[in-house]
Amino acid sequence: MKELIKRLIRALLTPFRRRYQKRNGTTSNQPRRELPNDAWLGEVSQMLREGKPYAIYVKGYSMRPFIEHTRDRVFLEKRDTYDIGDAVLAQIAPGHYVLHRIIEKQGDNLTLQGDGNLKGVELCKEGDVSGVVTQYIRPNRIIPADDPKLVRRIKLWRKLRPIRRYLLLIYNSIR
Repeated sequence: MKELIKRLIRALLTPFRRRYQKRNGTTSNQPRRELPNDAWLGEVSQMLREGKPYAIYVKGYSMRPFIEHTRDRVFLEKRDTYDIGDAVLAQIAPGHYVLHRIIEKQGDNLTLQGDGNLKGVELCKEGDVSGVVTQYIRPNRIIPADDPKLVRRIKLWRKLRPIRRYLLLIYNSIR
């Protein structure tokens, strides 16, 4: 039954999916060598801590709908302070890094959650943050992280947390 509903929604949303793919581009079909995150994010983290900015391709679906797996890249830079709503690269355990958004800040303690996550959160200290996303790089365009339209969409998405499950179902059908 669930599969039937997914197919029905996908069929109804086909025109929107085509418009979305035209606007945002599609995932690249070119072969790419992938490394495990723990193998290279430590080096990326070290470069960011030294003040060198870095762009990485994103792997995973936890930041949908704002960042798409293997399609998007993010440009990271080191910053002294971080605010609620910032997408950050943080080490939450030795050798385990995540690129998630700050949803709560209490002193030096940060609570992180992916935009596509319904429940799970990660805890870290501000010193565990390697860098913050300053640009979202898509196939057809570059979006600054402080773009007013993007900031409004992120704030609205955070407020819609109770119904994210349904919105993500529709998003996945469009994509």
